[in-house]
Amino acid sequence: MYASFKRVIDFLFAFVGLVVLSPAFLVLGVAIKCDSHGPVIFRQKRVGIHGRLFDILKFRTMRVDTPRDMPTHLLDNPVERMTGIGPFLRRSSLDELPQLLNILCGEMSFVGPRPALWNQYDLTAERDKYGANNGRPGLTGWAQVNGRDELPIDIKARLDGDYVRHMGLWFDVRCLLLTVGSVLRSEGVAEGRPQAIESREYETQPTSFVAPETSDVGKRVPQVTDLGTCDE
Repeated sequence: MYASFKRVIDFLFAFVGLVVLSPAFLVLGVAIKCDSHGPVIFRQKRVGIHGRLFDILKFRTMRVDTPRDMPTHLLDNPVERMTGIGPFLRRSSLDELPQLLNILCGEMSFVGPRPALWNQYDLTAERDKYGANNGRPGLTGWAQVNGRDELPIDIKARLDGDYVRHMGLWFDVRCLLLTVGSVLRSEGVAEGRPQAIESREYETQPTSFVAPETSDVGKRVPQVTDLGTCDE
């Protein structure tokens, strides 16, 4: 029942967002085009609901000679491969705005597991264990507000599975509100920084998930450098 309601809300808000933010799309598009050679929009195959592939849309933040399907953290000197405006777009998450079109088309939702790259077999397999691939991928999600790029694969997959199992209106609202705070503070963004984040081991074991009605949703899990995610 909620899934159908969620789809209607996604469509309406994506449509309104595209109309309201159309001036921002124009400004960013011109800035990207003037900043570097190549297309304004970057397309990449990602894993959608039930494992179906789709083309995710993003504002381009990397030079056109960057390997297309390699996670950013695996590149040699990834910051040097970014365009001039790329780090700003990554830190502010403005590069994600074109995904409103993905939401409008039903390929994504505002809240859900962030879609894995088509060749991130380890992340996809780990999400299968927790049922995370049974939900529509999102612009933001429970894992995003609990560490984003700094979460290891197993923790990210578990959090994504927790969201799919406990999905509901108030859970979505909480995720969206926490996302706004995370974006404003640039929390958990490992890419686009001039210096790499050093990985570190967990000092404590992650706690078991508790539904948001009775848990401290704003509480972050311990963070480490992501070893298996990419942004572009």
